[in-house]
Amino acid sequence: MNVQIQSVKFDASTKLIEFIEKKLAKLDRVAEEATGVDVVLKLEKDDEKGNKIAVITLRMPGGDIRVEEQAHTFEEAIDAAKDVLKRQIEKRKDK
Repeated sequence: MNVQIQSVKFDASTKLIEFIEKKLAKLDRVAEEATGVDVVLKLEKDDEKGNKIAVITLRMPGGDIRVEEQAHTFEEAIDAAKDVLKRQIEKRKDK
């Protein structure tokens, strides 16, 4: 699966990029028909809920699935978004 990672107003470390690619590669098992994944990493001023935002868009035939999560670290946000994405894929399969 093709993973496109974009970081807004900062440079993502290679360690973070490798973490994201490794985590999202596991989605291949549940989303065989997916054509790609877009990941946007953003920093926000609100530090109460966490200032790291990860937006994951899974490109699929029949419509994309978009998930946005906010946490204190990008790793936490990616993990949470991946879990939500997995549930959304399973819901779509059940229909």
